[in-house]
Amino acid sequence: MLCTRCRIRTAVTDDGLCTFCSGTRPPLPGGATAPVSAAGLGVGSGFGSGSGGWGVGTWPRSPVGLSRAVVALLGCVIASDLFVIAAGLHLRGLWEGLAADESLNIYTGPGLRAQELYDLAGTVQTAAFLATGVLFIIWFHRTRRNAEVFESGVQRMGPGWAVGGWFVPVANLWFPYRVASGIWEASVRLHPDGGWRTVPKTVLNLWWGGWIVSVLASRIAVSQWNRAQEPEQIADAAALVAAADVLDLVAAVLAVLFVRAVTRMQGERAGIGQAATSPERAASEPAAP
Repeated sequence: MLCTRCRIRTAVTDDGLCTFCSGTRPPLPGGATAPVSAAGLGVGSGFGSGSGGWGVGTWPRSPVGLSRAVVALLGCVIASDLFVIAAGLHLRGLWEGLAADESLNIYTGPGLRAQELYDLAGTVQTAAFLATGVLFIIWFHRTRRNAEVFESGVQRMGPGWAVGGWFVPVANLWFPYRVASGIWEASVRLHPDGGWRTVPKTVLNLWWGGWIVSVLASRIAVSQWNRAQEPEQIADAAALVAAADVLDLVAAVLAVLFVRAVTRMQGERAGIGQAATSPERAASEPAAP
C-alpha cells in the first residue's frame, strides 16, 4: 500500500504513512548525522569532500562551483540565442524581399554577408549549447549523488541515469525529469524538528516544460527549414527557426533558476546537517577558549 500522504513510497506505519512522512527516516550511512568536513569549500558550506567516481559517497559534495560555471555558460547560451535570432531575422527580411521582387539578387553582397553571419551565429550557438550541456550533466550528476546521501528513499532512478537518461531516445523526454524530481525532494531543507517539508516544484516543472517545448519546436523548425525551397517558404521557415530560438532562450533562463534553486537547497540541507551534531560528538569536542 502506498503512503496516504505522499502517494509515492510504501506505507510502513499503522496510520498508513511511509518512513519519510512519519518522521522515521533512516540515518545517514554509518549512523552519522552531519558532514565531517568542509575543507576547501568555504566556512559554513556544510559539504564534505565525498568520494570520487560514479558511486555514491558518504558525504555530499558541494555543487556550488559547478553551478556557477553552469550559470555562466547558460548566460553564453542566452547571448548566442540573441545573436542567432537577430541574424536570422535579418536574413528572413532579405528572403521576404526576394519573394516580393524576384529581380533582387541576395546571393552576393549583403545577402551573402547575411548568410555568412547567420552561419557563424549558428556555430556559436551550437558550441555554447554543447559546452553547457556537458557541464550541466556533470552538475546534475553531482546533485543526484548528494540526493542519495540526503534521502535515498525518494530516488526513483539510480545516479547513473543522471547522465545516461539524457541519451536514451524517447526516454530522454522523461527520465531526466524523474531524476530531477528525486533530487528536488531530497534537497528540501527539513523542519527544525527533523520533520518532512515539501516545496512546490514550480521551478522544476517550468524548467522541464520549457526544455521539452524548446526541443520539439527546434526539431519542427529545422525540419521546415531543410524542406524550404522557394523564397517565401524560406522566409517562413526562418521566422519559425527564430521563434524556436526564442523558446530556447526562455528554457535557458528557466535552467538558470533551476540550477540556482537546487544548489541553494542542497547548501541549506547540508548546513542543517552540519549544525545537528550528535551529543557524543559535541561532548568529544574541546570547549571554546
